[in-house]
Amino acid sequence: MQAFQRPLLKIASARLVEPSRRIQILLGPRQVGKTTLALQLAKSHDGPDHYASADDPILRDAAWLQAQWLAARALVPDAPAVGVLLVIDEVQKIERWSEVIKRLWDEEQRAGSGLKVVLLGSTALGLQSGLSESLAGRFELIRAPHWSFGEMRDGFGFSLDEFFFFGGYPGAAGMIKDERRWGAYIRDAILEPSLSRDVLLLNRIDKPALLRSVMRLACDYSGQILSYQKMTGQLIDAGNTTTIAHYLDLLAGAGLAQGLERYSPGKVRQRRSSPKLLALNTGLITASARLSIDQARSDPALWGRLVESAVGAHLVSDDTIETAYWRESAHEVDFVIEQGTAAMAIDLKSGRKRDSLPGMRRFGDRYPGVKQLLVGADGLPLEQFMTAPPGEFL
Repeated sequence: MQAFQRPLLKIASARLVEPSRRIQILLGPRQVGKTTLALQLAKSHDGPDHYASADDPILRDAAWLQAQWLAARALVPDAPAVGVLLVIDEVQKIERWSEVIKRLWDEEQRAGSGLKVVLLGSTALGLQSGLSESLAGRFELIRAPHWSFGEMRDGFGFSLDEFFFFGGYPGAAGMIKDERRWGAYIRDAILEPSLSRDVLLLNRIDKPALLRSVMRLACDYSGQILSYQKMTGQLIDAGNTTTIAHYLDLLAGAGLAQGLERYSPGKVRQRRSSPKLLALNTGLITASARLSIDQARSDPALWGRLVESAVGAHLVSDDTIETAYWRESAHEVDFVIEQGTAAMAIDLKSGRKRDSLPGMRRFGDRYPGVKQLLVGADGLPLEQFMTAPPGEFL
């Protein structure tokens, strides 16, 4: 991980040196390299830097945040020309963080001291309200999604099959030869902290056990359409469907899992209709199920689900497009992506389905102006699809 730099570093570096600077906010799930990226950024910075993390079981407060800011400001006389870089990790865990940052940033702009600020966050829902309410016009958002197949291949030599099974967690890449150790790391060092510290600690959750059960359900049924009514039948003490939908939103905000909506152009989508469950990193599926890669490969239906989940996560990671699915009676299209007025239906040829063309034919009859793309088998090779930005196919 130290030898490979994500392209995000170049983006962040370029934006920091622009004359009209803004607060840079790096948002992404746990264990995708945000802290490493920030430290690389600090190392490449010509002036001094100050790093502080709020990722602590004891919530940090406004006074702590102000103290970090003042510590960075004290370094400014040592580098008046190049400025000082301040990095605050897990900023969403600080009480009233956006109000404090707004006040300090506005003071900084009036003083013109040259302080450069990078904030890191692990949950979108924990940041969005602060960005819209307090920091409007003062920040630029840089998204750090799970590592793609291309990044895992170039950084760690992953094959496509290894990526489908182990997913895109760089910190666990060196453990894949010991699958038990790898699985324990994913469960104990990634999944559990994401649930307990990024979701449960920062949100009001009336049924913590239910939240964990929804996450497990998303892994068990990733790549499948499951109605909220069926979910309540699978879960103990499920409550109502609104609660389950809300918990899926929280899991999506933490980069763990989400429910895709059904495609319906020109209409307001029924957000609470049957979602297509999707784990946002296939490593979460296989580690939770305690599977070996040989077991997964020997089950065509299971392997097909892993492939479909990896493709879905690849699509969702591109924030320039919207991703949905389509189904009408027994006919289904795996994914539909949209970018402005352009749309494309994407279907996979994998071990889970014998023939994906009937769904595409029915979809083409319904929406003749929408492009279609078949991936795998006789279509576009999976490796080519997984190494390209999804939006470039539109």
